[in-house]
Amino acid sequence: MTTREGWRYLAIVLDACSRRVVGWAMADHVRAALVTAALALARGKRRPPVGLVHHADRGCQYTSPACGAALRAAEILPALGAVGDGYDNAVAERFFATLKVELLHRHPWPTHVAARLAIFAFIEVWYNRRRRHATLGYRSPLEYEELYRQTAAA
Repeated sequence: MTTREGWRYLAIVLDACSRRVVGWAMADHVRAALVTAALALARGKRRPPVGLVHHADRGCQYTSPACGAALRAAEILPALGAVGDGYDNAVAERFFATLKVELLHRHPWPTHVAARLAIFAFIEVWYNRRRRHATLGYRSPLEYEELYRQTAAA
């Protein structure tokens, strides 16, 4: 996203089952540190079991030694999409399309701080908690996860 202070880039870690954004990070670059920061937040929130699969496209940040080392340290299995396969990252691409339509293209962003606060509110307050998804039976990601937990416990 662009602000009057320059570009800001967003990396997310998305739970493919519930569509919940479980980790995210913003920076003024698209280097591996951006991706590993989002991954670290997701790991802290979720504490995933050994063998979790992390799917990403073949961007240099995801194929970098730093990203590979972070995944190995967490015992997370990397899975990279096929070159030129537009369907590989459909869930993440849908999130970014929604973000652009519902937030980014509606307002000018004067500062990096304003952009970060807006992204925080969009992800943590709106998208994860209240935004309904047809794929989830018109539930929000958090509602879907709660229903899944209740079903699994029964």
